[in-house]
Amino acid sequence: MDFDGTLCAHRYPAIGLPDQEMFDIAIELNKLGHQLIMWTCREGEELQRAVEFCKDHGLTFAAINENVAEFKNLATCTRKIYADRYVDDRAFGSIEVFKRDMKRFIKHAKN
Repeated sequence: MDFDGTLCAHRYPAIGLPDQEMFDIAIELNKLGHQLIMWTCREGEELQRAVEFCKDHGLTFAAINENVAEFKNLATCTRKIYADRYVDDRAFGSIEVFKRDMKRFIKHAKN
C-alpha cells in the first residue's frame, strides 16, 4: 500500500491530509487478518514520519518497504513485494474502485 496520494493527499515531503476512508478500509483489512505492507518511496526520517502518522491514525503494517517475514527468506526472493493487491494512486484503475471493492469484501467477510 502506497502512502503519498493513497493513504493521504500528495504533499511530499510534507504529509498531506489523511484519506480517512482509506485508513478505515486498511484498518478493517488488518482486523480480518490481512498483512498490509507499506511500499513507498519515502526513506529515512521521512519514512519514519509516515509510519508514525499511520500509527497515530490507528494503522500498522506487517512490513515496511520489504516483504513480510515468510517471503523474506525464499531462495528466489527479490526486491519485488509479494502481494495479492497493489494499492497505489498511480496504479491502473482508481483508488475509488479499490475502496468500493474492499468495502464489499469487508462486508462479506464479516458475515
